[in-house]
Amino acid sequence: MTDISDKAASSYITPAIITAELLRDHGITAEEYEKILKSLGRTPTITELGIFSVMWSEHCSYKSSRVHLKRLPTRSRRVVQGPGENAGIIDIGNGWACAFKIESHNHPSFIEPFQGATTGVGGILRDIFTMGARPVAVMDSLRFGPITPQPGLDRATLHKNHSVMEGVVSGIASYGNCFGVPNVGGETKFEPCYSCNPLVNAFALGLVRRDRIFYARAAGEGNPVIYVGSKTGRDGIHGATMASEEFSEESEAKRPNVQVGDPFMEKLLLEACLEAMQTGAIVGIQDMGAAGLTCSTCEMGARGGVGLEIELDLVPQRDTGMTPYEIMLSESQERMLLVAEKGREDEVFRIFEKWGLDAVTIGRVISESTMRVLEHGKVVAEIPNQALTDEAPLYHRRLARWEPPVPRELPERIKLGQKQDFTSELKQLLASPNICSKRWVYEQYDSMVQTNTVEGPGGEGGVIRVKGTKRGLAMALDGNGRWCYLDPKLGAMHAVAESARNVACTGATPIAATNCLNFGNPEKPHIMWQFSQTIDGMTKACEELEAPITGGNVSFYNETLGEGIYPTPVIGIVGILDDVHKAVGPHFKAGDRSLVLLRGSEPGDTFDVEAEFGSSEYAKEVLGELWGFPPALEIEREAALQKAIIEMIDAGLIESAKDCSEGGFGVTLAECGFANGIGASVDLTSDGLVPEFVLFGEDASRILISCDAENVGRIKQVAVQYALSAENIGSTAPDKLEIRVDGKLAASADVSELREIWSSALERALHADTEEQLVPGVLQRS
Repeated sequence: MTDISDKAASSYITPAIITAELLRDHGITAEEYEKILKSLGRTPTITELGIFSVMWSEHCSYKSSRVHLKRLPTRSRRVVQGPGENAGIIDIGNGWACAFKIESHNHPSFIEPFQGATTGVGGILRDIFTMGARPVAVMDSLRFGPITPQPGLDRATLHKNHSVMEGVVSGIASYGNCFGVPNVGGETKFEPCYSCNPLVNAFALGLVRRDRIFYARAAGEGNPVIYVGSKTGRDGIHGATMASEEFSEESEAKRPNVQVGDPFMEKLLLEACLEAMQTGAIVGIQDMGAAGLTCSTCEMGARGGVGLEIELDLVPQRDTGMTPYEIMLSESQERMLLVAEKGREDEVFRIFEKWGLDAVTIGRVISESTMRVLEHGKVVAEIPNQALTDEAPLYHRRLARWEPPVPRELPERIKLGQKQDFTSELKQLLASPNICSKRWVYEQYDSMVQTNTVEGPGGEGGVIRVKGTKRGLAMALDGNGRWCYLDPKLGAMHAVAESARNVACTGATPIAATNCLNFGNPEKPHIMWQFSQTIDGMTKACEELEAPITGGNVSFYNETLGEGIYPTPVIGIVGILDDVHKAVGPHFKAGDRSLVLLRGSEPGDTFDVEAEFGSSEYAKEVLGELWGFPPALEIEREAALQKAIIEMIDAGLIESAKDCSEGGFGVTLAECGFANGIGASVDLTSDGLVPEFVLFGEDASRILISCDAENVGRIKQVAVQYALSAENIGSTAPDKLEIRVDGKLAASADVSELREIWSSALERALHADTEEQLVPGVLQRS
């Protein structure tokens, strides 16, 4: 390596000719450029301008969100590593720790669905094993535009939505299956606002011994900087910048900004990195994700309070004639940057050679907190680390309260309580895209590889066992953009509460959270108001449920031609099961079982039940309307509900548990019987409410329990201790589902018929060419 002093280095730097057009192409404002000039004390080179462009992009710098994210709770006795590293880490006991995180790959997945999704999975997996953890589970939260014909949806957009969904799901399956990590659950939802703005949020979780955690921090002047993994190409250049702007009609031309993934290469990289870590020769390690070599170089130095000097001639390249600009900004996949102890390089090289991977010393650690980049021995970029990281722009964007353009009260033209039999409406809801079985999606994923899966897709939350212990881990993802659109603070609280409730329904205690915050253009004051309100809602819910945020991701600019998505925070919750053998699922078991509805609120215990009903799936799918607010949520009672269900499961009182969410009680009851073909006979009390509210209202804090009849009394005792309601509403029954309200039959059907409608609806929709093929009377609105 060439040793160049700061003074001499400056003489090698040839400044670029900076024009307004060049700044615009790099997403740099005039004010930001003045800040760059002040940081450098000179005009930047073209390579430096590119480096500032990606590091100061919204995607990397969080320049619009950092001021709000600081309000989130991030600490607890179990949190080992909070926000700021590649992944959060929590102590799960028995000498083990768990690393987990969720990130978005939204923009790339619209431009090139298959590769956008594969590289999203690959990136989140690298975040996990960079911490020294072996990935043991993945999940995904997906949002697409409508896949069934509806008013205002043209045929081209419908087909595009189909294409995007099929490409994304195929990409997730391809990477995860080839890499060899089980997909244990997630969610897939559909709304018109996600047409041309799909959301692909990938979650991963890994296990690591508590004393073997690694961090992305460089240290030790003179220590070698080692590049490992795939060679660098021209794919993915300016991917971070592309993810920090709205889509336009030219977005399809940005396919070169989408990286290309290789899961087999990543599997080799995983094994080689974990083996190298065990030698003790590795000081720090960072994956080359967004902004590639640029991000890993400056961030490792900044975290360690040192600098890195690298020589680009030594970087393995698969394309000829690459410029420094291209090498530094490439986002080629399956690459890592290591800092090793000086004199122990050969130990590292031998391991990577064994796994058939490149491993090359490309630089060294220097004492100055500077990123220095050389080509042919001459400096092409020299930037203080702090200028790229801590001193990146920080915006206090203007906030403007915003009311959605929907009525807040029940529209007069909608008449409820006019009928008694709702069997057809139940079928229609079971076939609706947001509620129907996602079997077509998750059956493409391997959910059993590694043989740790206790509860996979289709349950309330994924559950895996920790081999060598009795312990298990449960995890769930949840988000409801429609509710956040109607009330971002309340909607965000619901997202946290439901994700934690799903974990609690397995028997696990929720202990920590990660988040992926998907929003529109932050330069619009109402978008930033939504974002700020969402943070406040998440903060309140996470504090009350004792689930601190350990990290996550913000994805702004999810807009196309000025049309943005619903504000969509997706919350991932991880919980601990002291005895994984006590885990329960949501499905009814054979035999006569009593059914108990456990709830933290009484029927009608709300500010306005008619207004709340307007946010439900029934309102959207059956009535074709949207109005009102999300259901009320008393977060203290939600916390009590979760503690109660965990205690009941630990005591062995419960055989199944499922929270009542999309579609309300009627849908929940039906779904619980599908796995084993079991029906139910129940009688609900209306408490003066119309049948629609009783059957399909989506009140918060409710869990449907099945149990032996002899345990009902004890379940009610536990409920009383937590000031909850536990009502014995009926029992399971063979073959048929019957729901009564105040003794009057409100819905009745064979379980086999309902299951067929529910299980086949998504596949029918994806393969329908005309509206007439879409299960007449079921998938079409009445």
